[in-house]
Amino acid sequence: MQLRFASYNIHKAVGLDRRRDPDRIISVLREIDADVIALQEVDRRIGDRASVLSRAALDDTPWKPVQLAKRPRSLGWHGNAILVRREYDVIEAEPLDLPTLEPRGAVRADVECEGRRLRVIGTHLDLSGLRRRDQIKAILAHHGECETGCPTVVLGDFNQWGARSGAMREFGDGWQLLDPGRSFPSRQPVARLDRIIASGEWDVHTAAVHHSALAVQASDHLPVWAMLEMHK
Repeated sequence: MQLRFASYNIHKAVGLDRRRDPDRIISVLREIDADVIALQEVDRRIGDRASVLSRAALDDTPWKPVQLAKRPRSLGWHGNAILVRREYDVIEAEPLDLPTLEPRGAVRADVECEGRRLRVIGTHLDLSGLRRRDQIKAILAHHGECETGCPTVVLGDFNQWGARSGAMREFGDGWQLLDPGRSFPSRQPVARLDRIIASGEWDVHTAAVHHSALAVQASDHLPVWAMLEMHK
């Protein structure tokens, strides 16, 4: 079974033209056409933390949001959200608090697809390398404590420049650190901030940055994606 996973920091739907345009973000998601999508900066950070992507707008897309929000107008947790194709069954979903001085979090969803269970964890890590290390440790600890083990993909904005340096060393044997490419800033990307990490149960076919004219304008990050195949 092959699945396309994507991660996209949407910058609260504010593009390089400084306009907030949720429809533009959805158009980019349609270009990528992923089966599972982790979004970052999807909710505002003040007030009622309302999502910049409304559920009504998503109703006309192939994806449904995983129910993670603790606030009625939010789509995710600390700006992190997960979208999956409508035909997939969400078995479990949970927001995670991460150790930090500012609000940071992760979201975890176990999904059934074609009779197989898989886990996706989306996150947006700290700017501080030390805190990133602690946050990855917390994510891996949560993953290890889940009652049911299954093929897992961790993806998001890791705020880490080096592909295998610093906090990324916390992913030990058994994890595949993919290198989609440079994704930030979108106009002239120089940093590999957006990452996809797969457990050993996946074969990696492709990992890349989605670089289109629309994606360059829609956010300060470009989306990254990977085509993975689950072992039989």
